[in-house]
Amino acid sequence: MVQAEEFVAKVIAVLDGDTVLIRRAHGVLKIRLADIDAPEVGHTGLGGQPPNSQTSQPFGASSQRSLSDLVLGKQVSVVSQATDQYGRMVAHLSVDGLDVNTEQIRRGMAWEYSFHHSNRELIALESEARQAPRGLWTMSSPTPPWEWRKRHPNTLPRANAASGDLSCGQKKHCSSMSSCEEARHYLAVCGMKYLDADSDGTPCEKLCAPHARKDKPAK
Repeated sequence: MVQAEEFVAKVIAVLDGDTVLIRRAHGVLKIRLADIDAPEVGHTGLGGQPPNSQTSQPFGASSQRSLSDLVLGKQVSVVSQATDQYGRMVAHLSVDGLDVNTEQIRRGMAWEYSFHHSNRELIALESEARQAPRGLWTMSSPTPPWEWRKRHPNTLPRANAASGDLSCGQKKHCSSMSSCEEARHYLAVCGMKYLDADSDGTPCEKLCAPHARKDKPAK
């Protein structure tokens, strides 16, 4: 656990629909949004290989884009709750008065995932998104991320996988990147903007773009 704190910081990367990197005075910090669980995008494959079709969930990329629209490049208010087993700060984010965690649920881009499912507001918003339906609820039977992770354990974050375990080394081209997560690190933290040739926020399209092709709802 960590002592709860409140601060303002800039979001420099969005790793998936519930995980971001922020920049603070002492460095870069990985934050997991509290009380929600978004579809997995499979940051890394087994042995550090690029993600494949079995490590990404439908609507994972859509959820990621939704969160990017909300916070990427913006100053956000952070209210921390804890540090999880992977070394990430668990927190609530808000931008311009909007609760980001709640908004992801309202848009149908994540599941309610509060402790003992005790957050009645999020439960109600999830129910509304289901009935609309919005986002991932346009699929007939979406698989919750916690069930997906049981079936695909290689999608789990690495222990202590804050951005501090990725340095700005000698890699300069997409062909050198071992994963989409690494490419995002080089773009956001190392400032290698040329990795994002079309300036859409996604570096190394051949490595990261496969996530986007899995988000069409089932018919």
